[in-house]
Amino acid sequence: MKIVLNGEELELDKELTIEELLKKEDVDMPEMVSVELNGEILVREEFKDQIVKGGDKVEFLYFMGGGTSEF
Repeated sequence: MKIVLNGEELELDKELTIEELLKKEDVDMPEMVSVELNGEILVREEFKDQIVKGGDKVEFLYFMGGGTSEF
């Protein structure tokens, strides 16, 4: 089964939940990642139940702090 993860095609042996996909992809600190599935941002509580199916487009969204060092 093929999905698109962060713009790259990925072959999976079976359907996975979002939570399982985060683990499979060795995402550090998954609690700091938002997930978009087919254009919709998921609520964190959905990660354990939401199944990724063939043809789905998944984006892992990482938020980073930033700013300027000028005061």
